[in-house]
Amino acid sequence: MSQERWDVVLRFLSGPLQLKGTVVARGPVVRIGAKPGPGGLDLSGYRALDDRHAVITCYEGGEVAIAPVGVNQVRVAAHAHVDWAELQPIRGPVYLSDQSVIHLGSVERGATFEYVEAQRLGVWQKHQIISDAAQVNPEIESSEVKELDASRGIPRWFIPATVVMFLFTTAVVLIPNIEGWIKGEVPMIGPDMEGEEYVVYVNESIPIEQHLFEGLKQPFADFVMGPNAQVAKWSELAKNDKLWDKRFYEYTTRSVSAHARGWRFWKRLEAVREDYAYVVTELRKNNLPEALAGIPYQESQYRPEALSYVCAKGWWQFMPETANRAGIQVSGCQLRNVKQRWTPQEPIPVRGVARNAIYTRGTGKCLITGCDVDERTDLQVATRGAIELLGEAWRDRDFRSSGAAVQLTILTHVAGYHDQRFAKPGQTYMNILPKYLRYLKRNKLDRAADFYGKNLTCDKLKQTDQKSIDARCGGILSNHAQHYAYNIVAQHILAVCYYGKNYSDTKVFKDWRQYAIGDGYCNTHIKVPTSEEVQRRSGK
Repeated sequence: MSQERWDVVLRFLSGPLQLKGTVVARGPVVRIGAKPGPGGLDLSGYRALDDRHAVITCYEGGEVAIAPVGVNQVRVAAHAHVDWAELQPIRGPVYLSDQSVIHLGSVERGATFEYVEAQRLGVWQKHQIISDAAQVNPEIESSEVKELDASRGIPRWFIPATVVMFLFTTAVVLIPNIEGWIKGEVPMIGPDMEGEEYVVYVNESIPIEQHLFEGLKQPFADFVMGPNAQVAKWSELAKNDKLWDKRFYEYTTRSVSAHARGWRFWKRLEAVREDYAYVVTELRKNNLPEALAGIPYQESQYRPEALSYVCAKGWWQFMPETANRAGIQVSGCQLRNVKQRWTPQEPIPVRGVARNAIYTRGTGKCLITGCDVDERTDLQVATRGAIELLGEAWRDRDFRSSGAAVQLTILTHVAGYHDQRFAKPGQTYMNILPKYLRYLKRNKLDRAADFYGKNLTCDKLKQTDQKSIDARCGGILSNHAQHYAYNIVAQHILAVCYYGKNYSDTKVFKDWRQYAIGDGYCNTHIKVPTSEEVQRRSGK
């Protein structure tokens, strides 16, 4: 008989173990704390840690997770350069990736270490298999650890010890959650700080909480993968999450967590309820995915007068030329220090808008002070134009067969669909369609359901820095486009929760009630505030 064994390699960044270099903790179950028991990782030299503070599990194949024991504080980040005070402690198991950094205990004290790798120590052969019972059951002393002599068959102690090991491992990981179930408490993400109305970007410093990661599969399937599968005629795509764009889903989960914790986000949803309902209604009428209703939230937070530094304006933040192409009238615009009024005539903006457009002239500011007519601030007109442009992308044959039609369509709103059709001689535009086709050709693919996630490569986005906006970090999409679609899907997933819980008597939100009751994801994983709570905090 043989069996693989995996250990966990850690590097401490603080305290007594910092000078030891890497520390190898024996798997598959590693108890960590001030008094972890036989076989555990002893951190008695660190202050303010519980006897058994956390548990790391490393299963066959090298998949590693960490979980707090009880209510002990455990924080996880993608790197060490974080403000631990800004990260919420995890509430359940979280999977670790290489170079994940973990902090145990309160922010001011405790231990900080880096997860280096899961180390496969070959295969145990006969006379070399050591019972793990002593490692995972403190009631078994190390003197009781037996050697398995395979030549004599399976000894009597082996099966009971294996059962003990399994039961103890299961209990260590699940008891905190079982205690919560007994008390009627379920780990949920909800508003616990003022936060922001919207999040510009998230990255891997925001840990993926396992219960949320599993719970959001329901809405992600309904609002993203279901529509993708339907237009691709690829039914398995909606059912089998192994076929999904994993990185896109992970970033959507992080974005849901970041948005849901901010009261300002929920307050804004309350304020824009009627406008959100209007956009969803129009999308449904035109057979477009409901998730597109998140676009004007990310763009303007549903504000009609929102204006960007490159003169994108209104609910959907249309550029003047794009509005012109969509039949949204923009005319008689007054440019600062220019006497003659300007009206867009072209169907697409010039390349390098911030530097080359007549209404920016390289100043980094919008120089339009006002227009005689500007229908970008009219919700009905602007939404009609958005549906026309988004519908063109949604109906594209290559997009529909991709398995990624929803996210590709969303990306066209920020990076264009196929502007080369309107380019003048000598001009080259690389929007989402040509980039997607180039990606397929380069990788010799017929379709790419994970196109977006494979090109989500930049870690940060600075909206006021054009170099940051245009960066690609090894991907094919601009940084601005990379940190776009997942936020929109996340905001819509949460809007469904808020409106489904508080306003399901409104016809347009009626179907969303299913998500806010019973085992719907809003009711089991998101701590959705009531409209009364939001209004009280808004001073109404």
